Amino acid sequence: MEELCQLPATALRDLIARKQVSPVELTKAVLDRAERLQPVLNCFITLARPEAMAAAEAAERAVMAGEELGLLHGIPCSVKDIVNTAGMRTTFGSLLLAKNVPAEDAEAAARLRRQGAIFFGKTTTPEFGTKCVTDAPLFGRTRNAWSASATSGGSSGGAAVAVAAGIGPIAVATDGGGSTRIPAACNGVVGLKQSLGTIPHSQVPDAFGNYTYVTPMTRTVGDTALMLQAMAGPHDSDPWSMGVPVPDYLAAARAEGDLSGVRVLFCAAPPGRPIAAEVKQAFEATLQKLEALGATLEPFDGDGLDVEPIWRAINHTTWRARFAPMVEKDEARMSPSLVKQLAIVRDVSGVEYQQAMFDRAALFRRVQALFRRGELLVTPTLMRDALPIDMDPFARNPRGEIEIDGRQLEDVRSHWFPWTMPFNLTGHPALSLPVGFGASGLPLSVQLVAPMREDARLLRAAALLERQLDLLDRWPALD
Repeated sequence: MEELCQLPATALRDLIARKQVSPVELTKAVLDRAERLQPVLNCFITLARPEAMAAAEAAERAVMAGEELGLLHGIPCSVKDIVNTAGMRTTFGSLLLAKNVPAEDAEAAARLRRQGAIFFGKTTTPEFGTKCVTDAPLFGRTRNAWSASATSGGSSGGAAVAVAAGIGPIAVATDGGGSTRIPAACNGVVGLKQSLGTIPHSQVPDAFGNYTYVTPMTRTVGDTALMLQAMAGPHDSDPWSMGVPVPDYLAAARAEGDLSGVRVLFCAAPPGRPIAAEVKQAFEATLQKLEALGATLEPFDGDGLDVEPIWRAINHTTWRARFAPMVEKDEARMSPSLVKQLAIVRDVSGVEYQQAMFDRAALFRRVQALFRRGELLVTPTLMRDALPIDMDPFARNPRGEIEIDGRQLEDVRSHWFPWTMPFNLTGHPALSLPVGFGASGLPLSVQLVAPMREDARLLRAAALLERQLDLLDRWPALD
């Protein structure tokens, strides 16, 4: 039955509808695999076998009764443990919330349930999603799906590892500065950060100043489109979602035709930032694939998109407003890296914060100007492969450190994932797609970015490139 675990959700939904796959057998296979691999990967905080099997039995009854089925009917789905799930423990990766059980689903999760998805477990996250690797005092470390010596990335590390390992075809993740795309790149899966407001975010405290996203995490672009179809649409909890149309994302991701006439702007690294040689090589090979698809390529210089100071001023003051009272009360039980990062913005003034918001608007206009020259932007997702699992990038300083091709560099964010943070702030849709493997056997990825509200265009380009790359038959050797 574990062969079912390697089928994409787009295939499973058709097989379930035709009564060729049982939701009960599928859910049992996913849970059995999760329980067997959890000691190896440590990608779950909670597994909910009784609840998931009860939901699967109800799903099977609906199939046999000939009832109308939702987009995800009977398909197992994991949920990052930072997204509220009614009746299922949601800890935010924190000892302080280890027994927290929400009364309601987050709206994005509720939509998946209404379309028939079966929630079977909550995946690991660093405490409150505040780290680019996935570890926390509550559960320890989550390893990479492809190597026990490498990190899963973060903060949606558990979601990426579960999908990469075939523990459920789809997962709910979140992205506040790259938290979907970073672990997707580390584990060789598809990570989408959609346009701001495409999927409503009912949990975010600052709805108007929002730069965080509840997102799909999948192995295939088609499955990403399927999740987006189920999750997208307006909701009165999120002002950015109001009036946003929901196109046919599934049709967009069918990988039909080519990219003839599409102008693609590309940049390997922001000015002055290093890039690992194997990442650059994989990036250049991907550009050739895009050209073979008919795209017209043009470089852009990346000037003005190195946004670490803006992101830190906005993001870390948000964290400080939310978590400083917890630190004052329970610092000894919280992640040291979170405590350090809150400290570096202790003296940021209201004027400095507002200037960062002005800079955010200028950044949006800078990206909009690029889209007057082309329809897509392409960059590497990460500037090197996954970091070593035994390395704590924030051990010696609150902004972290990283090694790229033998160079020791301070500031892990601006050197490892400088390309992810800008598009959280601007709201443009960005997708990480695996494009190959490095010398260590770890995945390498590129990021595709489209104009605001052009998520369907982004999915189409990603699906065509995915078809050209032909990597979907490769799986990590975990058995």
